[in-house]
Amino acid sequence: MINIAKVIVGMSGGVDSSVAAIMLIKQGYEVEGLYMRNWDSFANGEYNDAPTSESGICPQEEDYNDAKKVCDKLGIPLHRKDFVKEYYDYVFKYFLDELEKGRTPNPDVMCNKYIKFSQFSEEAKKLGADYIATGHYCRLENGKLLRAVDDNKDQTYFLSQVSKEQFKNVLFPIGGMKKPDVRRIAEEYGLITAKKKDSTGICFIGERNLTKFLKNYLPNKPGDIVNIDTNEIVGKHIGLMYYTIGQRRGLDIGGTKDRMFVVGKNLDKNILYICIGEDNDYLISDSCIIEEVNYLSDKKINKCTAKFRYRQKDVSVELEYLENNKILVKYPQGVKRVTPGQACVLYNNEECLGGGIIKEVRKNNKKLWYL
Repeated sequence: MINIAKVIVGMSGGVDSSVAAIMLIKQGYEVEGLYMRNWDSFANGEYNDAPTSESGICPQEEDYNDAKKVCDKLGIPLHRKDFVKEYYDYVFKYFLDELEKGRTPNPDVMCNKYIKFSQFSEEAKKLGADYIATGHYCRLENGKLLRAVDDNKDQTYFLSQVSKEQFKNVLFPIGGMKKPDVRRIAEEYGLITAKKKDSTGICFIGERNLTKFLKNYLPNKPGDIVNIDTNEIVGKHIGLMYYTIGQRRGLDIGGTKDRMFVVGKNLDKNILYICIGEDNDYLISDSCIIEEVNYLSDKKINKCTAKFRYRQKDVSVELEYLENNKILVKYPQGVKRVTPGQACVLYNNEECLGGGIIKEVRKNNKKLWYL
């Protein structure tokens, strides 16, 4: 008797996980789906602020319904599991804590670490899984995490905090595919998700008015917006947590046509600093310290490239390994808008080496006082 390996696929109700299931079925695996419910708007205090889709139901429920239709079409079971408490405790509290510190967190990075490749994996094992699979755009080869074939969709940045141990027995069926081919396959199978738009917004929380959403959890503390070059008060902010370094839109400062950018925050005085001009020297740093470093490669190298935010092009960097699992990342050529709280992800060509969370941004060997 031939033993067929069983794969539990994380079905999100989107086209990527739908086609991941198709590819696994075609490869001869025994495939089952598992839908994660990670957010409860009413239990988490949003009440009437909770969003609904065009059909009038919660988008999360609509995603589950789409995932169920896909699994029914493919002839595979779909399980459902709530991780609402775990998501709130491990991801959302972290998100709120970082905002209160004036930093700009990336909850998607922590969701992968604590939910998708931890809680989900444990549940899949209970269902008898030999492997788990997701619709992420990335590749695993010989124990190395590699960028996706589709550069525009590559998601290794968001997987940089997942440990090597967590990547064992994980499959990424669409990492070698281009997005248009993924949609084409979904259309060939007549799936409801074939033309469904990609999800955006905070992982599992979705597209929302962030200002309105955060009011449920953190108090607004309006204060002054100050031009860092002139020390002039140029406007009022609605709360430091709503702004990120390099932000230009949403400042609501009238009476000027100059391009203004958020450049820093003073939590003690509740001041939001802006500068004028996208090449302003205040936007540029030449090094940063990253903490909570996750190593995906056994070999430590001194020169590589890095991304300081998801859509950024690779930057050449030099690494100095510090105590307490920290790295000094040096980029003497200067980089704009490096932001505390964001992930710094390291690469050696196609391989993702891991990364850490930006703790401190520096210039000329000194911490920048406004960050």
